[in-house]
Amino acid sequence: MKRSFEKGFFAPLPVLIIGTYDADGTANAMNAAWGGQIGMSQVSVSLSPSHKTTENIKLNREFTIAYATAEQIAACDYVGVVSGNKVADKLAKCGFTVTKSDKVNAPLIDQLPVAIECRVIDIQEEFGETRVVAEVVGLKADESVMTDGKVDYDKVGLVTYDTVSKTYRTVGGSVAAARSIGRKFE
Repeated sequence: MKRSFEKGFFAPLPVLIIGTYDADGTANAMNAAWGGQIGMSQVSVSLSPSHKTTENIKLNREFTIAYATAEQIAACDYVGVVSGNKVADKLAKCGFTVTKSDKVNAPLIDQLPVAIECRVIDIQEEFGETRVVAEVVGLKADESVMTDGKVDYDKVGLVTYDTVSKTYRTVGGSVAAARSIGRKFE
């Protein structure tokens, strides 16, 4: 028998590191789990209006999303627990360095091997949250995490956020070929 709960949850959630520049050109990043890809060309993230990142996105209307990795999980967690409104050099404190994206006015975190470059389509303020919908205008991936010219998830070391236990979990190996395994029922 299934048990009922007052609120639902969607797990696993990707651990997204949102990169922005402020008005002075200072790089900032934050850890956000409430977001994801919409089809092949858009993303949506839900942020608190009080975040420095939210302010920077409204200012520049461009940002990057790097995927957190197991290797860098401490630094990825740090940029989520420390506010850019209070600690201006939080990227340097956790050992992150950045390179400016060539597609958008936002930083790419050098230590995170995969990132997408985004341009804002819409910003919605409701229910005490800021929802940002953006177009994906580029993807960057280090050669070190590629196999046969494609991003290799096993090499990246992606992590997810488990909302129930409040822990980070690694993304495991392949279980079956998508759009193929189900054909056995035809």
